[in-house]
Amino acid sequence: MTDLRAMLDVQRTAFDADLPVAISLRKDRLRRAIAMVKDNAPRLCDALSEDFGHRSREQSMITDIAASIGPLRHAMKHAAGWARSERRSVQFPLGLLGARAWVEYQPKGVVGVISPWNFPVNLVMGPLAGIFAAGNRAMVKTSEYTPAVAAALQVLAAEYFDASELAFVSGGPEVGKAFAELPFDHLIFTGATGIGRHILHAAADNLTPVTLELGGKSPAIVGRGADIARATDRVVTGKMMNAGQICLAPDYMLAPEAQEQQVVDGLVAAASAQYPWLLNNPDYTAIINDRHFARLSAWLDDARAKGAEIVTVNPSNEDFATSNARKMPLHIVRGATDDMTVMQEEIFGPILPVRTYKHLDDAIAEVNRRDRPLGLYYFGGDSTERRRVLDRTISGGVTLDDVIFHVSMEDLPFGGVGPSGMGAYHGRDGFKTFSHARAVFRQSKLDVARLAGLKPPYGKATAKTIRQQIG
Repeated sequence: MTDLRAMLDVQRTAFDADLPVAISLRKDRLRRAIAMVKDNAPRLCDALSEDFGHRSREQSMITDIAASIGPLRHAMKHAAGWARSERRSVQFPLGLLGARAWVEYQPKGVVGVISPWNFPVNLVMGPLAGIFAAGNRAMVKTSEYTPAVAAALQVLAAEYFDASELAFVSGGPEVGKAFAELPFDHLIFTGATGIGRHILHAAADNLTPVTLELGGKSPAIVGRGADIARATDRVVTGKMMNAGQICLAPDYMLAPEAQEQQVVDGLVAAASAQYPWLLNNPDYTAIINDRHFARLSAWLDDARAKGAEIVTVNPSNEDFATSNARKMPLHIVRGATDDMTVMQEEIFGPILPVRTYKHLDDAIAEVNRRDRPLGLYYFGGDSTERRRVLDRTISGGVTLDDVIFHVSMEDLPFGGVGPSGMGAYHGRDGFKTFSHARAVFRQSKLDVARLAGLKPPYGKATAKTIRQQIG
């Protein structure tokens, strides 16, 4: 196993020697990160496809290449402004006497990044935007499920960065455990909620601050006045991108009882239009491995055995049973009940339960009785109803009249709540997550403590100050 502690010590020693970390150096690291992804996009796309069995090249270019370069460029543009100190007020009358207060944003040091397999380029480079903008160095643990991407990133990083700036570590669960136990200055993990709990436990012994980007069951609510064709088309786009292997994929839909059939018909029509065939369709991604394919198949069997109606969207009537391509069509689950696994676990695949509700408050109650989701999606033209959904639910983020898009807005924080995560990053919020907001107070030249009666022997000035403070 790589000597992880030695790697961390090298980075921390180099970090300490670099203080203060110049904005020019931060921008240079961001510039090199952009070049690393942009110059090697074909190689990274090939590695992604190798790891998945098949990964749509265009999708990889959108979700892993362009979606990595965007945050890095945004950070490079704004790093100097984010890093400026902020003046803060001081209590009366200290300001009049010459006292001053401000906040300086300091880099934390060495940040550990544990990345997942579903977007193994973007979910490394995205966090690095904030990490580098804040002046930190980084060690990255890649997923063992995407070994080709992990190997490519490890080789490429050595071409663009010194190991004291950016280092990659690969390996299985034992390496991941040892990595999480390192005394980083900050640790960010993206992945499953269950593993997130172990990460938090591992970091606790070192009191390492942790950002957890997890997942959960993100609902899509079809509300009053929604354009059903548009809503279902957008849900399908989000659900079938990366074959549903997205932490923000719409996990289940809530539709008014009277419009359930219309919603199902819309989903079928949209999926058929976007993917008229699947097995040899270069636009459609495979399930990552046999274990996850078997898991999804078992969950469908469980739902079917417990009375659900499964609508399989297979417009070309392809024979998936005899294929080893791990391509899975969209399966719409009607009549899904709480005792079915598809309504208990995050699905992470092309399976979409559709549930119905009578009144909007029933849909809101359905959302609220589950863990806080990472994303929430509402479709509808009624502003009062939209406001009620926003006011009466809690989620990591929201996209209105579409799905997933809030994650691509660099000026919005991205993060979950409770089981869907803790902390946030992206844009300025990422810079702040990976920075220490250091409070600085400069006292007046006058002996303020004596004037205010804060020094013994206490007397009238002391009593006056106390009266002023407590009212």
